Amino acid sequence: MAKYKHLVPPQDGSKITVKSGSLVVPNDPIIPYIEGDGTGPDIWKASVRVFDAAVRKVFGGSKRVVWMEVLAGEKAFQRTGEWLPEDTLKAIREYVVAIKGPLTTPVGGGIRSLNVALRQVLDLYACVRPVRYFQGVASPVKEPSKLNVVIFRENTEDVYAGIEWKAKSKEAVEVIQYLNKKRKTDIRADSGIGIKPMSAFNSKRLVRRAIQFALDKKRRSVTLVHKGNIMKFTEGAFKEWGYELAAKEFKGRVVTEDEVGRKHGGKAPEGMVVIKDRIADSMFQQVLLRPNEYDVIATPNLNGDYLSDACAAQVGGLGMAPGSNIGDKAAVFEATHGTAPKYANLDKINPGSVILSGCMMFEHLGWDGVSTAIQAAISKAIDQKTVTYDLARGMQDAREVKCSEFGDAIIRNL
Repeated sequence: MAKYKHLVPPQDGSKITVKSGSLVVPNDPIIPYIEGDGTGPDIWKASVRVFDAAVRKVFGGSKRVVWMEVLAGEKAFQRTGEWLPEDTLKAIREYVVAIKGPLTTPVGGGIRSLNVALRQVLDLYACVRPVRYFQGVASPVKEPSKLNVVIFRENTEDVYAGIEWKAKSKEAVEVIQYLNKKRKTDIRADSGIGIKPMSAFNSKRLVRRAIQFALDKKRRSVTLVHKGNIMKFTEGAFKEWGYELAAKEFKGRVVTEDEVGRKHGGKAPEGMVVIKDRIADSMFQQVLLRPNEYDVIATPNLNGDYLSDACAAQVGGLGMAPGSNIGDKAAVFEATHGTAPKYANLDKINPGSVILSGCMMFEHLGWDGVSTAIQAAISKAIDQKTVTYDLARGMQDAREVKCSEFGDAIIRNL
């Protein structure tokens, strides 16, 4: 067992372990949680009550979660002087699965983003964001139910690797001088400079996880989204590496979109996942005009960030958008929205993002019945028009309730 400086592990509960790449989940798993900054405490209080009630409902007391608070963000800084204590990283490594609320970005130097730091330090290379519609939620599009996608976003590379230099800094000047002189470029001397690394290893493991998910969940297709027409050796390489991986490791289980047209009369063989690709800017139009043609999406980091938020906007916004960051040795499930500090401690914000992230977590544990029960209860609460302000403002005759009361409504409907 890891030794902690600031944390005290629970006296009961058991550890989740990983064996041959698969989780071994006990009946009383210890799961670390970070309640988050700003509205995080309000959201977590509502969410954890829903989680515990759903587990009791589904398993009748034979299974339970033992929660273990770990620190990150403002609470961690106040208590330990660190924004992301080593204790927290140790705990997530030791207990394998964790869940978190939104975290603030520290002002000034040091950590640029706590969320990015968690993903990179723990090698949580796949950001997975399912986007689906709950009937009754206000939407800016006519047929939001046509959109039902799961986005796999590479988490560790691209511009989010954080390799950049300020304009006119020594490093920026040196890089610009080298490129202009040695590579015959024409970069202005007052430019900031950034590096965009994308590797075959990281791209392929992301696509591998996306394809395996599609096969496991009987999804129809995996679309590689990239800007390879312009950035041929980064984004374009992502596409090529994706196709290479699919052909080599999933032979007989996948078929390319081109092969469907040339060899199969335009119809994919039964049980096979179609692999296709789209240019990133075109994809934004596609998910609006032809959303039902897309299923699982695999994308580099920046494209995935934009695309997942744009898709979420079609189905009710980030308040109903869950997310997770998954690696081979650990996983952290999270709210995809920010901290909304002006609403802190007002018991106002929609807890849906954390609750639905918890649904993803339970599916990751193999407790699918808990996820199904919670999602059905959320649907009933929305159908009853008992919702938080963000959903109520787009619905006729809705009863606007507090964050905690929305949690109560979900529990009543379990």
